[in-house]
Amino acid sequence: MTPADVGSSVDSFLDASAEFFRNLAEIRWGPLAIALAMLAGMQLTRARAWQNVLGAAYPGEPVRYRAIAASYLAGAGINAIAPARAGDVTKVFLAKRQVPGSSYPAVTSSFLVQTIFDTTAGLLVFAYALTQGLLPRPPELPELPAFDIAFWAANPQLLIFTLTVVGVGFVVVFAVLARRVELFWQRVKQGVVVLTQPRRYLREVVAWQGVGWLFRFGAFWFLLEAFGIGGSVGNVMLVMSVQAVSNIVPFTPGGAGAQQALLVATLEGPSRAAVLSYSVGTQIVMAVWSVVLGFAAMLLVFRTTNWRELVRQAESDRDREQGEGVGLGSPSSPAGSRASP
Repeated sequence: MTPADVGSSVDSFLDASAEFFRNLAEIRWGPLAIALAMLAGMQLTRARAWQNVLGAAYPGEPVRYRAIAASYLAGAGINAIAPARAGDVTKVFLAKRQVPGSSYPAVTSSFLVQTIFDTTAGLLVFAYALTQGLLPRPPELPELPAFDIAFWAANPQLLIFTLTVVGVGFVVVFAVLARRVELFWQRVKQGVVVLTQPRRYLREVVAWQGVGWLFRFGAFWFLLEAFGIGGSVGNVMLVMSVQAVSNIVPFTPGGAGAQQALLVATLEGPSRAAVLSYSVGTQIVMAVWSVVLGFAAMLLVFRTTNWRELVRQAESDRDREQGEGVGLGSPSSPAGSRASP
């Protein structure tokens, strides 16, 4: 793979962007409005699940939905415009400030609880698309005009090695921290205490995440309708699978170029121009809507729109706690008892 291959992938995304703006007048605004409402519903239900995880971790403290939802929306909005997942750091920082006596390790691990259901649901969607023949066959992947997909498809051993190294590195880091700082590990476990309560986990976390995935499914259905592709179970499952595949180990932001290449190769019926317009249009719409919701939440709840300052505060506060041992060396109240401020 050469720099020209990377440039080809980026050019594909830029061509798709131009196609989107050329066909802007053809968008059906009714279905688009429904899709935006469902995307907002997806975010709010996921925030409810997170609130319930935090409520289990800190049962003696008030965990208000309005504040947690605003933290979640603000972080998602910042992620849409800032690199390196800065929104996730800000999301955890804002949520921590809303729960008296909470710690960064616990709040961070509570945020990761949702990945269990998300990963399972994502694998099921991918398996459906694969078994139904909706995705390209493995021998065809290296021929796709998207650098990241073609590169990993042509080098499967390197992909497996990279994912293994990332996974092992994650485990090693946590193992080292667990051995060096026992209280840190105790606080991490406090954040996931809801997993030790299966009925509560299913009722208050999985159920809300399931509703969120239904909203997500509906949002993609109406986005397909809005851009003239046509909503169907097969098309929605294909789009959700493509989104997951293009983000596994992307070289480009948001899998730019990869999603366009996969959708052009797999969506049957619509013209190439229509698929390109839909693909990049969906990415733009979702990013802009996340920013709108995030900034509205910051303004209404936190009385600020200075997202850069929030990011700086989040990173500074996290580094200060790590450097001074705050949240690591002070005792943590066990789950089920009231944490002291």
